[in-house]
Amino acid sequence: MLPLRLLWICRALPSAAFPSVCHSTTSLSMERPVESSIRLKLTQSLKPIHLEVHNESHMHAVPKGSETHFKVLVVCEKFSGMSLIQRHRLVNETLQEELAGAVHALSISAKTPQQWKENPSMSQSPPCLGGSRHDQQMTSKLSNQA
Repeated sequence: MLPLRLLWICRALPSAAFPSVCHSTTSLSMERPVESSIRLKLTQSLKPIHLEVHNESHMHAVPKGSETHFKVLVVCEKFSGMSLIQRHRLVNETLQEELAGAVHALSISAKTPQQWKENPSMSQSPPCLGGSRHDQQMTSKLSNQA
C-alpha cells in the first residue's frame, strides 16, 4: 500500500512523472472503489502499523466483480487499552458510509501491536453457506450476468 503522501503526489502530478506507482494507485481506486475507500479511511483515521483489506465477495452468491463482503485486519496503537467491542465499533464508525451502502458484510480483526507481534496472522474465512448460494434460480441468474 502506498503512503498517503505519495498518493497525494500521484494525484497532483501527471501520471507520466511516476507511471508505475500512479497507475497502480489510480487503477485500484477506479477498479475497486469500495476497497480503496476502506483502505483510505482506515489509514487516515486509525494510522495502522499494519492493514490488510480483503474483498471476499467472490466467495459469496454475488455477481462477478462485486464489492460487498470484506475482511479487514487492522493493527494500531489506538487499540491499546480498548476492549474488542470498542475496537470493532471504532472500525464500524470509520466505515459507516460503506456499511450503509455497498458493503453487506465486514469481518474485522483488530489487534494491538503487541497482539500482532505475538500472533501475526489472520484466520481463514469459512465458505459461504448462505441460502442463495444453493438456490438454482440465483445461480442461473448470476451466471447470466457474468
